[in-house]
Amino acid sequence: MTRLLASYMLRSASACRNRITHPFPAGTAASFCTDNSTSSSRVKIFDRQLKRKQRDRAAWLMPTNFDDPLLTTVADNLLDRLQDCKKTFPTTLCLGGSLLPITRSLYTHRAIEKLIVLDASYEMVQLCKNAEGASNSDNIETLYVVADEEFLPIKESSVDLVISCLGLHWTNDLPGAMIQSRLALKPDGLFLAAILGGETLKELRIACTVAQMEREGGISPRVSPLAQVRDAGNLLTRAGFTLPGVDVDEYTVRYESALELIEHLRAMGETNSLFQMNTILKRDTALATAAIYDSMFAAEDGTVPATFQVIYMTGWREHHSQQKAKARGSATISFKDIQNQFGNHS
Repeated sequence: MTRLLASYMLRSASACRNRITHPFPAGTAASFCTDNSTSSSRVKIFDRQLKRKQRDRAAWLMPTNFDDPLLTTVADNLLDRLQDCKKTFPTTLCLGGSLLPITRSLYTHRAIEKLIVLDASYEMVQLCKNAEGASNSDNIETLYVVADEEFLPIKESSVDLVISCLGLHWTNDLPGAMIQSRLALKPDGLFLAAILGGETLKELRIACTVAQMEREGGISPRVSPLAQVRDAGNLLTRAGFTLPGVDVDEYTVRYESALELIEHLRAMGETNSLFQMNTILKRDTALATAAIYDSMFAAEDGTVPATFQVIYMTGWREHHSQQKAKARGSATISFKDIQNQFGNHS
């Protein structure tokens, strides 16, 4: 378990000079599917319009040189998986989530020639474009697209790598979004994603539940539902990826108080966006939540911990060069024969 002692200072964002090569007029970004009010999903768990507004707010709170220890650590761990690949990824698509630390790291990868940055929030895309001027990205052509991850405006078999860092867990149809990502990949293309797991903010869930039971006599969801580790492999297989890989890390961040945790979640754009949630939180319930959080989880130094479980997923689009499992029933020797030959030494 990794422990990060984070001190987060929010400063007003300052614009910086930037240069970008893309087919759209200077100072603009491509816009696709930004209004999904007329689009319907079979199951609506999250309010995508509310999430877009939350990410807009996060972009306003986040300066271009913002360095969040948690987001930077997750982005670095996700991109570490590229170090194990011998092949190059000339065209890369970066989806939503922690765009700023991911794009900052991708600019250092010489194997990338073209980078497509996509997010549903125009303000977040603009923030990344402003930050590009301070990065060493002269050799990388960058395109900025404002679009929803649930409706990718990307041509089929057009990119070599799709990366999503802490963004896909807010989609209403996660398997559908992953299928679209697979279709956007060229054969033998790589899909890398990091999503928050079900153990994330378990301390806050407990405190909210206890406070609501005491003050209101019932509970309503205040922390969004998240995928479990056991579901990640099934998601990759269902989306049609080959050679799936899943691993998980847990990070503990310490805050001065529960209120500082809430401010950090707002700065990351990770606050609740459930479609049918009670938008009114009574003042005494909120204060009781903070008090219970402190009394149950505070350390001797007065800080309170918050757990962030991150699930890393890796998958490839099918290609004839990839290794494949033998067909069922094609084995020429059984484990029983092996045991009889070498004996049971246990």
